[in-house]
Amino acid sequence: MSLARLAGIAGATAAALAVACGAFGAHALRNHLDADALATWRIAVDYQFWHALALVLVAALARMPNRALRFAAFAFIAGIVLFCASLYALALGAPRALGMLTPVGGVAFIVGWITLALGCRGAAR
Repeated sequence: MSLARLAGIAGATAAALAVACGAFGAHALRNHLDADALATWRIAVDYQFWHALALVLVAALARMPNRALRFAAFAFIAGIVLFCASLYALALGAPRALGMLTPVGGVAFIVGWITLALGCRGAAR
């Protein structure tokens, strides 16, 4: 599968799921979770949506594919899975130990942004 297709599909799917999770949190969970848990849920939605947009950006830049762009796409996907999913689970009452995955996902986001910058630099040559 091409990088543009992979990043585009992953980004659009992650964005759709972020909207659905945001609506679910705002409507279905508001009477079941305390304020701290709802805030955690919202952070996960925000990060998921921003990084879904980053994947769409990778897809748009993929006309000039390089290894850095491909790595950025996988780092953003890993960040969404590890960071956002762990926060969703924690907000719903998962064991606190699951929170050890959250910073790993945060590092994946940072690595994704750095490699995206490197990929853009390489694509401009």
